[in-house]
Amino acid sequence: MASIFLLIPLSLMLFVVAIWAVRYAVKSDQFDDLDNASQRIILEDRQERRQVLQEHSAPKPSQPTSINKAPDPTGQVNSTPENATDSKRH
Repeated sequence: MASIFLLIPLSLMLFVVAIWAVRYAVKSDQFDDLDNASQRIILEDRQERRQVLQEHSAPKPSQPTSINKAPDPTGQVNSTPENATDSKRH
């Protein structure tokens, strides 16, 4: 008999907590779209993968080379960088 005095108030408190949890879930819109939530996760992942693949497969712009391969007046090919200084000319 003593256990009933403990179990009845305890069960009523758990019932109130359960009602509050369901009401909170409904108010925070957790039951709005039950059918498409699992599909949305997969579709977002696919979209991110496509973007990453497109970034990696896109042609990279060519960078200008800093080597001047114009012929010298002597007829030899000069392969020195444009901004490099030649110590022999100074």
